[in-house]
Amino acid sequence: MSAETIDHTTLTRLVEAQAVRAAHVIGQPGGWSIVVKYGMTERPLAATRSREVRVFKKFETLVGYLKDLGVSSFDVNAADYDPAGGKTVARPDQSAALKRAHEAAAHDKWFRAQVAEAVAEADAPGAEWIPHEVVKADMAKQRAALQKRIAKAAGK
Repeated sequence: MSAETIDHTTLTRLVEAQAVRAAHVIGQPGGWSIVVKYGMTERPLAATRSREVRVFKKFETLVGYLKDLGVSSFDVNAADYDPAGGKTVARPDQSAALKRAHEAAAHDKWFRAQVAEAVAEADAPGAEWIPHEVVKADMAKQRAALQKRIAKAAGK
């Protein structure tokens, strides 16, 4: 990480210690950045991976980030803000991967709810247990009836 920036973990600790004196939101080409003042030092927030100054494309995202940290008061300088500027990174592969991850998480949540419901139903005091032989006999009857309908529909 560059010596001129501050990372998320450090910023979180500074906020928890109530050491942050001010937060400045600076408009720039492509979005918004944050400069934090603590003690006599001012540092911009760094992106996690690139360690360059983090740029938030949407102001609302930046505000949510600061509020989640516990910083609810800050000043804004929009003089150099240009929504069309800055570098853009098109990552359709990441979009698809993120969509699959969300779908998998939703399925996992649904599946776990189904299992929890089944376990609760099985553990209920009034649960009625059916012997395996009875279930097998019932399925055999259903299978025979289905095969009979299929044969009749096929004209046999």
